[in-house]
Amino acid sequence: MVNIYDRIAALCACLIRANEADELFVHYSCIAEQAKAELRQAIAEQLPMLFEANQTNEVLSYPAVRRLGEQDLNESFYQVLEACLTFYRDQQAYFALMVLLQVLDESLQELLRQQIADGQADSFSTVLNSNREATGIGLLPRTSCMWERKHRLIRHYDRLDGFLDHLLLLEHTILGELIDKHIFLKSDLFPDLARTNALKIAASPLRRDPHYTLECYEKERVSYVRVRYPMAERAADNETVWEKIQAAAREHADIIVFPELLGNPDLTAYLVQRIQALSPEERQRLPSLMFLPSVWDKQMNTVTVLDKHGHVLCRQSKQNPFRLVRGTQGYLEDIRISHVVNIFHHEGIGRIGILICRDFLTTPYMERLMRCFKLTLILVPSCSTGSYDFRQALDLCAHDDCNVVWLNTCAALEKGKEDNFESIGYVRKRIGRREDDSQRLYKMPVCEGAFRGECSHDCLFFETIQGV
Repeated sequence: MVNIYDRIAALCACLIRANEADELFVHYSCIAEQAKAELRQAIAEQLPMLFEANQTNEVLSYPAVRRLGEQDLNESFYQVLEACLTFYRDQQAYFALMVLLQVLDESLQELLRQQIADGQADSFSTVLNSNREATGIGLLPRTSCMWERKHRLIRHYDRLDGFLDHLLLLEHTILGELIDKHIFLKSDLFPDLARTNALKIAASPLRRDPHYTLECYEKERVSYVRVRYPMAERAADNETVWEKIQAAAREHADIIVFPELLGNPDLTAYLVQRIQALSPEERQRLPSLMFLPSVWDKQMNTVTVLDKHGHVLCRQSKQNPFRLVRGTQGYLEDIRISHVVNIFHHEGIGRIGILICRDFLTTPYMERLMRCFKLTLILVPSCSTGSYDFRQALDLCAHDDCNVVWLNTCAALEKGKEDNFESIGYVRKRIGRREDDSQRLYKMPVCEGAFRGECSHDCLFFETIQGV
C-alpha cells in the first residue's frame, strides 16, 4: 500500500517545483474543459485500470474514474503507473501530471476511507507515505466537514492542495520545525453527528478567583513569570470542573471547553477516576471530548484532552509564551517549547486544532497551522485581560471555513481594565449564505458579578455549529 502514496508524494513534489518556476497552479486553475477532457482521455488509454470501461462523463464524454481496491495495486499496476509518470515528467507535461494527480485522488477515495478506519484503532497516526523526508511531502486521508464548502480552497489557486478532495497534503516548507501528531477519532465517539448534522459545544469560564499565583524572577538578564497552584484550592476546583462536565452532559453537549491556566496538576487523574467510576451508560451521556483547563507544570502550559470514556487522547502544550506587564516591566512566560501539534480528525467535523491563548494571536503561527492542516475547528482556551485582539483574529479564519471557539476566564479580569471584557468568549462560525449575518458570531457575556469580584460559578454557555 505504501507504494502508491510514495509515488503520489513524489508527484506532488515535482508539481510544486514546477509551480515555483512557472505559476503552474494558477494556469491550471483556468485550463479549458476540452483540453482537460483530452488529457484525461490520453491518461485513460495509458492507465485503463483507473477508469470504468463503460461509464463516461455526461457533459464531456470522458471516462469515469474507477474506485481502486487493494487488489488493484499489484506489480503490473505500479509498472504501468511509473511508466506513465516518467513519460509525462520527461516531456514536462505538467498539465497532464495535474490531471493524473486528480484522477488518483478520486480513484483512491475508498482506500482512504479504510485508512481513516485503520487510524481510529491507533492512539495516533503517521503519514501514509514513507518518503516524507525525501520529498518534503506528507499525505493523510482527508476527513470531510459538514460546514466546509466543497471548493473551500478555490481562492488559493496558487496551491496544490486546492485541487485535491480526498488527500490531505502536508508541505514541509510550511510545517517547518513543527512535529505533527494526528488522532483519528473513533466513528462512534459522536454517535448523533450523522443524524443531527450539528455539533453542540459547551464552554465554561469556571470562576472569578484565579486560585494560582504568578511568580516573577530574573534569569540570564531576562525577567520571567511562572505559575504555581496552592494545594488548598485544588480539591474544590477539581469538583467544580466535574460539575460543569455533568451539567454539559445534561444538555447533550458534544464538546466542552475550559479556559487557560485554571487547572492544576491533580485535575486529570481526578477526572479519570470520576469517569471510570460511572456505568457505561452514564459515560455515554458525557461530552464526547473534554478540553480541560490548561495546567502550568514542569515549565509547560498544557491542555489535556479526555474522551467520554476517560481516556487521555493527547496533551497539547502552548508554543508561544505570553508577555506579562507589571508597571513598566515586562515578564516572559517561562515555558519550554515542544513543537508538537496535535490534530484531531473526524468525518463530518474535519480537523480540530488547539491553540492556547497567545498561539492564536501569533498570526504567522496560527496561519501556518491553518495552511498545513486545513483546520475546520480551532479551540482557543485563554486567560487574557481583554477580548479585542481575539475578536480581530477570528475573522482571519473565516475565509477558510474554519470555525473558532475562544474562551476566556473572569479570573484574568484586572481592576481598571473592565472595558476590555466585552465578552468572556466567542464562537465564530460559518453559516449559510441566506442566514442572518448576526448568527456568525455568538457572544458569551460577562456576568455583572465578575466586575465586583463575585462569582456564583454558574456560567456555562452553549452554542451549536450546524452543517451548511
